Amino acid sequence: MIITRTPFRMSFFGGGTDMPEFFNENGGAVISSTFDKYCYVTVRHLPRFFDYSTELSYSRIERVTDIADIEHPAVRNAMQMLRMEELRITYEADLPARSGLGTSSSFAVGMLNAFHALKGHRLDEDLAGKRRLSDEAIHLERDLCAEAGGWQDQIAASYGGFNKIEFKDNGYTVTPVDISNDRKKELEGNLLMFFTGFTRFSSDVQKANKDGRDRTKELREMLSLVPEAEKILGSGDLSDFGRLLDTTWRLKRNTGSKVTTDGIDMIYEKGIKAGALGGKLLGAGGGGFFVFYAEPERHEAIRRAMEGLMYVPFGFENAGTKVLYYVPETLEEIK
Repeated sequence: MIITRTPFRMSFFGGGTDMPEFFNENGGAVISSTFDKYCYVTVRHLPRFFDYSTELSYSRIERVTDIADIEHPAVRNAMQMLRMEELRITYEADLPARSGLGTSSSFAVGMLNAFHALKGHRLDEDLAGKRRLSDEAIHLERDLCAEAGGWQDQIAASYGGFNKIEFKDNGYTVTPVDISNDRKKELEGNLLMFFTGFTRFSSDVQKANKDGRDRTKELREMLSLVPEAEKILGSGDLSDFGRLLDTTWRLKRNTGSKVTTDGIDMIYEKGIKAGALGGKLLGAGGGGFFVFYAEPERHEAIRRAMEGLMYVPFGFENAGTKVLYYVPETLEEIK
């Protein structure tokens, strides 16, 4: 049996520039961090006492005798890609799916990590293994499942930590942001996260936003904020980080008709009026989680302004996907 734990990510700057159709022409970069909310994947070979050979448990239960009959596209394609057979797979998470935190990609990374571990291969223990997991997760979601979206979520879930991820020429590099532990703790203490209650499929939002309008100008402007944010995190006034979040959110609002709604705009303006210096909706848009930056003395007022929304405390994490329980198995062991 294998149990993996994989973090969700919080993307601050550069979102949208991680799409190959953009970064192969213009370059791309994001600044993001993983935080201490996770998804858990348990995998073991299914004992041969049943009239089905594979069982999945997520928001529903699937039991099949042929992998091709699995309805969950990521599980079906991942099992075929890695030639996995006769499995019981269980998924659970600290936060809801379709909420702008890269949850589907965290699941993909955690599942692939578990599949390799079941075969006796630990890919979570070094950077080469984490690179392989993120590469496989990108291939799984973007190619095999044909889901629209970028690359940052799979990379963040694999590597963990507070990183700048740069994209070009169908590739990427991951560089930890140069920020001291004290400044990272201060930043963490100045951020507040709230759940809007709205969920959506990121790939659906991405497809809906492809309405033929050229968004290159806005994405280039968003890309230009990444080095500015990196400087602020290193030695600048962290209040400017909050103000820069406001700038990137107002740019992002113009990158697609499904990024925001009247309700989301109202939430944001309430946060600003209550004292937030800036903030943004996390993920592709359309719902999910808001993050605000504010000095601690304004937090109580902001939480009052967000009455009716769930406040979600969090802390940054550095580990990325990890195997928590490691007992490899082979099919021969269950015969």
